[in-house]
Amino acid sequence: MTRHLARQLGLALIALAVSATSLAQLKIEITSGVTDPIPIAIVPFARGAGTDAVDVAAVVQADLERSGRFKPMARGDMLTQPIRSEDIDLAAWRQQRNDFVAVGRVTAAGGQSLVEVELVNVLNGQRLMTERFATPSRNLRGAAHRVSDAIYQKILGVRGAFATRIAYVSVDGRPPNQRYQLIVADSDGENARVILESKQPLMSPAWSADGDWLAYVSFERRVSAIYVQQVRTGQRSMVSSRAGVNGAPSWSPDGKTLAVTLSGKSGNLDIYLLDLANQSLRRVTSDPGIDTEAVFSPDGRELYFTSDRSGNPQIYRLAIGDPDRPKRVTFSGGYNSRARISPDGKQLAMTTLDAGAYRVAIQDLANGTVSILSRGRLDESPSFAPNSAILIYAGRERGQGILASVSVDGATSQRLKADAGEVREPVWGPFLTNGAAAAQD
Repeated sequence: MTRHLARQLGLALIALAVSATSLAQLKIEITSGVTDPIPIAIVPFARGAGTDAVDVAAVVQADLERSGRFKPMARGDMLTQPIRSEDIDLAAWRQQRNDFVAVGRVTAAGGQSLVEVELVNVLNGQRLMTERFATPSRNLRGAAHRVSDAIYQKILGVRGAFATRIAYVSVDGRPPNQRYQLIVADSDGENARVILESKQPLMSPAWSADGDWLAYVSFERRVSAIYVQQVRTGQRSMVSSRAGVNGAPSWSPDGKTLAVTLSGKSGNLDIYLLDLANQSLRRVTSDPGIDTEAVFSPDGRELYFTSDRSGNPQIYRLAIGDPDRPKRVTFSGGYNSRARISPDGKQLAMTTLDAGAYRVAIQDLANGTVSILSRGRLDESPSFAPNSAILIYAGRERGQGILASVSVDGATSQRLKADAGEVREPVWGPFLTNGAAAAQD
């Protein structure tokens, strides 16, 4: 969203006073990984004065391990701990069955920190990477995630998504004393921050493409309303509180429009496009059935949405320039909903009914092939990582709402469970733009 748009919306700053002790922390458990993970050693980085708050190498090691693609070496097994590539004894590290070794240094001055890292292929002695990451010292953990991203991409050829954020809803307490929190955290669940707290339900968070804004549905006025909120400042505005249902917001790639579900005067659920600058509405579906949960394609030219116009919920696609001719996309199974399109535009994630259970599946948009990725009984709300390689979703375990993630090939998975209450409706944020990254710093 632009500054002009913010002015147009007349955003008001809200202050949140939430104690740190009231925030549920996510605990990660790796549930599966590839059968032959890559052995790598992340040697403890040399740390200068003022850099002791974060163990950068430990964060990198944890990132790579939880990806399921790597098998980092335990620090206690390291015979030496070099800090520069020229000090690496290749034969010794090979003997300990490592393919790669990363070494580095962290220095700080004037509130800024500099992380230097080198990655060496110990099988052939090639130095694969020499990188420097500068960051405000208060965001040293963020720099560590950027190191993880760089190593992941250099070895696997896929951009890492560790230096990104997730948003989710936390629910604590029992009716009528439930407390809802909208939370933003690093992709590993750390640095969690409450964006909004309410005694009434919060749902359907959605990131803007620049990672600076969240849209969501709130019932704080006892009826549904759609809000947009700047993550960094807390500025928020109600953008839709029309009679009936106001639900399922989704951002256009340019940040100027929300696709929303409204019931209108008829009470029938349809998809509308809401222009955020002038509050104008454009109706794009008109069917006796229920049309909801619309999301934009990455190029902004199409909408994918859930509709029961065929009798059961299925996913449809319509061209925004030709909304009168929606095309059904899903044909496998009798129930498919909550479509999400991968950032590369190649895959559709959804909730599907499989053997009597609701599970997360992906469909190849080129050939229609469907793969079931989750194994729970009530798995829903899938959301792609910005590298299109991983999905985060909501599930239930022993009656509690949890979050989980799975790679799109199904090879790696993990569970993220809150230490108190339950969590639901996760959404993975985009790669951070320079502005959003600076705001995070």
